Amino acid sequence: MLFEAFAAGGCRSYLLACESSCAAILIDPELSLVDRYRGQLQHHGLTLRYVVDTHTHADHFSGSQELGRLLGVPIVLHRLSSAAYTDLRLDDGDMLVAGSLKLTAMHTPGHTADSMCLIMEDRVFTGDTLLIEGTGRTDLPTGDPHAMFDSLFEKLLRLPDDTLVYPAHDYKGRTNSTIGHERTCNQRLQKPDRADFVAMMRDLDLAAPTHLTEALRTNMSGGKTVTQLLSEAARKVPFMAMAELHRRLDSNPSELTVLDLREKEAFEAGHITGARHLPRGQLELRVNTELPDPTARLVTCCEFGKISVLAAATLRDLGFSRVAALQGGITGWLEAGYPLESDLKNDTL
Repeated sequence: MLFEAFAAGGCRSYLLACESSCAAILIDPELSLVDRYRGQLQHHGLTLRYVVDTHTHADHFSGSQELGRLLGVPIVLHRLSSAAYTDLRLDDGDMLVAGSLKLTAMHTPGHTADSMCLIMEDRVFTGDTLLIEGTGRTDLPTGDPHAMFDSLFEKLLRLPDDTLVYPAHDYKGRTNSTIGHERTCNQRLQKPDRADFVAMMRDLDLAAPTHLTEALRTNMSGGKTVTQLLSEAARKVPFMAMAELHRRLDSNPSELTVLDLREKEAFEAGHITGARHLPRGQLELRVNTELPDPTARLVTCCEFGKISVLAAATLRDLGFSRVAALQGGITGWLEAGYPLESDLKNDTL
């Protein structure tokens, strides 16, 4: 068997192929790696038979739709997936066959209702259900900590201890684990009592994924790529130049509100003086309480000036008619020589 793992940030995807038939299966592809997948298929002379998402992703843009369109390959998800573009829907126990490859679906809801793991011989591809020394979160749409408890303790932990674990995410550079290692070392699996486990999951208080709204919209609808979403959003919003924002903040800072959409650590390390922190992933959840006046003048900013465009478009759709996006982002702001205020050092950068 040919086996190759790919990493893009914290996202992990897997290419499996039968060497005798050259039939291949790709699991959890990430949109930014589409050309790389195609290059590897061509390099090894492989024919992709299936592209599989272990669940409807909320934290990155799936490459399944693009690969399905380019290569004419069926897109596979669990039968409960709401993604309209799905070509083949699997139920618990269904098997995909490609040459000598045989992958059996195990329905493991909890992270999402449509989450499934794929079991093949000595390994299991766990999606976002079981991570290396962690588990998927259960606080996103269709998540359920009770279902996650059952999926982990009643299904995955019943696999042999030497079963290799390949998750859809890892942010520490680790490649794989085993069921035995997770049973012993995974702190979230040290809660074998259902009530304790559910309470732990509900108390995690995790930041929402940066691209939550856009990723879900794209991954569920079979609609648009990130480039298309940015292009559409840019047509809905005006921009504000860095020099103009700096002038307005210097002359009349109460005239407008700067919304910093980055995560807490980045915001505290350095932000535009007076900016309000509202992470992109929490925008829709907190906007009505954080920004009760839809007539207020707002300027969104992020690291590189892309997420702020999407957020500004979302705010305009929600009725905030005086929203602009900062052109260039915080990176451009610094490069232009404008100062940032640091909460960590209580000074100006």
